[in-house]
Amino acid sequence: MEANIKGKIEYSLRKTKIDDISLLIKYKLSTILKYAKNLSKDELKQIEDYVNDRIPKDIFNYQLVIVNDKVVGCILVSDYEDGKLLDEIYLEDDYRNKGIGSRLINDVLNNNEIVYLWVYKDNKEAIDLYSRLGFLFYEETETRYKMVYYKE
Repeated sequence: MEANIKGKIEYSLRKTKIDDISLLIKYKLSTILKYAKNLSKDELKQIEDYVNDRIPKDIFNYQLVIVNDKVVGCILVSDYEDGKLLDEIYLEDDYRNKGIGSRLINDVLNNNEIVYLWVYKDNKEAIDLYSRLGFLFYEETETRYKMVYYKE
C-alpha cells in the first residue's frame, strides 16, 4: 500500500502552492485545537483569525509531505533568532508513529546548527520525541514549552 523500503515508509516533500492554503489552515487549526484547552469563544476567534492571516504569509515556506502521491502532512521551517524555527510539523493520523516525523525532524537538525520549536505541554508524545532527538527545554509559558537543539 505505502512505498516501503526496509520497513520505512518512503515520502517526498513538495513546495506548497496557493491552492494548498485551505489544507494548511485545516492542519494548523487541528494541531492547535487539539492541545489548547478550555478556550473562550473570543480566544477561538483570535486563533482562527491568526491562522487565516498567517498561513497565506508563510505559504511558500511550507512543504507538503507526500506518500504515494497523497498529501499526508506538512512541515514549516523558518528563520528565527540565531537559527531556525521548526514552526510546524503535521502528519495525518494514519501516518503518525511510522518514523516519518522523526526523519523529517532529523533532516532539519542535520542541516542547521540551532533549531527552536514550541510544543504544547499536553503533547507528551511530541515532547518525548523532541527530547530523544536532543532538544532541551529553553523557556515556558502557561501552556507551551520552547525547546532548542544545538548541533554538537
